Amino acid sequence: MFPAPVPTRLLAAVGLVVSVAACSSAPTAGTPDTFSVWDPYPQFTAESEWVRTIEKCGAEAGVKIQRQAYDTTDLTSKVLLAAQQRTAPHVLVVDNPVVSTLVEAGVLKPNSEAGLDAGQVSPNLVAAGTVDGQTYGVPIGANTLALYYNKAVLAGAGVDPASVKDWESLNAALAKVKAAGKKGITFSAIGTEEGSFQFLPWFWGAGASLTDLPSGRAALELWKSWLDNGYAPNSVVGNTQTTSWQEFATGEYAFAENGTWQLGNAKKAGFEYGVIPIPGRTGGTAPAPTGGEFVTVPVQDNKDTEAKAGRIASCLTAPDKVLAADTALTYISAVPSVQQQQVSAQPELAVWVEAVKNAKGRTGDNLGTRYPRISQPLWGAVQAALTGAKAPEAALRDAQASVK
Repeated sequence: MFPAPVPTRLLAAVGLVVSVAACSSAPTAGTPDTFSVWDPYPQFTAESEWVRTIEKCGAEAGVKIQRQAYDTTDLTSKVLLAAQQRTAPHVLVVDNPVVSTLVEAGVLKPNSEAGLDAGQVSPNLVAAGTVDGQTYGVPIGANTLALYYNKAVLAGAGVDPASVKDWESLNAALAKVKAAGKKGITFSAIGTEEGSFQFLPWFWGAGASLTDLPSGRAALELWKSWLDNGYAPNSVVGNTQTTSWQEFATGEYAFAENGTWQLGNAKKAGFEYGVIPIPGRTGGTAPAPTGGEFVTVPVQDNKDTEAKAGRIASCLTAPDKVLAADTALTYISAVPSVQQQQVSAQPELAVWVEAVKNAKGRTGDNLGTRYPRISQPLWGAVQAALTGAKAPEAALRDAQASVK
């Protein structure tokens, strides 16, 4: 989850899929009645609703929980090492793009063997954990990207945010904002996974495919035109999602591409804001990449241990528990019925629920562990085009040629 960048978790895992596949895991707990849960949420203390939910699920399974929280960039490597040493956790909460990496390494049990059921979860979210027809784990929730807007800036430029339905109308809005003396849009195009993460809604919104990078030419030309026309600042080439948000928080920008994790900051910004979906090239909501974690069961030596771990994992993702967990984690639930409860409690989440419904996993379409080998050339192409080193078409063509 954010504010730690969701996408940057992925690459740390890639080089570590080496010799784990032949290894199985064993309980790490000190006693048979203690089960370990690892998660990427070190910001949540023992008093948090998240940790209380874990403890409730342990109590229902009749065990004591030993929770370990790691920085998300460290968690994958620690899990892979633990699996080699046969000390993997009983339950693992891990970033969704890493699931396929751990599956390839032989670390995770498929749901059919772990006793997990992802049937209540939206299929587009489950896809990130599906490898060769088998599903591994259950999404605990999701976040994704949309466009925040500054109501005063748009009003001053005579722009109705409801008029932004496609790229043409968005460009028209940006032109009016510039003419009114304000700044247009800020986003992250940094040369890391964050840059790819933010580019993907425009790439997919153009109808492009990650197996054919030149098919995203229109999206890269769009971003380049924003810099050339002064609609977006040159700083986007170095912006993280945090620094681009800081630009938006100055109150000078009309739009910012960012995620649900900024909702708390938006309420503190000192100006009225709204949120609209990222538009597709010709209309509709563009598919944005999903952030968020899966609750999974690593392989253990003892089948009874795996079964009990499965009960704990099932509890953590059960509709009667996940609402509290998703609220604590600032996630949109992966379960449609729980999404409805969230919107009833907070109507402003409706646009985010719609964005999540249209989102897709970066490792989906059976890309699995191939995704990082595509993403890195993609963000390199974005950097090359935005800095003027290459034309968008040439940048994407060269990126495709470098995909291994």
